Amino acid sequence: MTATIQYQGNLRCKAIHLQSKTIIETDAPTDNKGKGERFSPTDLVCTALATCMITTMAIRSGEINVELEGTTVAVQKHMLPNPRRISKIEVFITYPAALQLTEQAFDFLKTVGDNCPVIKSLHQGLEIITTYTTAKV
Repeated sequence: MTATIQYQGNLRCKAIHLQSKTIIETDAPTDNKGKGERFSPTDLVCTALATCMITTMAIRSGEINVELEGTTVAVQKHMLPNPRRISKIEVFITYPAALQLTEQAFDFLKTVGDNCPVIKSLHQGLEIITTYTTAKV
């Protein structure tokens, strides 16, 4: 088992990661009868994608002698009704200017990020747009 989840009432769940005992609470979003006081389950899907991308890139970055510390990732979720679902996820990865990536390193990291395990696990009909940039000095 990876986690246990207990429904707390009022559209909130408490999930416990069994190995670390870390707790994540979720709420239904405000546009779907919830309070929006926590991540929604669909927020977590998008966040899982973004964190998987940067984590996978960090794992592989040692192969090209690059340290990704300071890289930022933002993620935006787009929803559709009927049936309610995520229609598009936009991921914006910004490397620190001081990193001074070569074109080859930039392309390597993009390929790694675009092939992380979560991307490979999501439905192929889900639109995923990734933008890789370097911060301006």
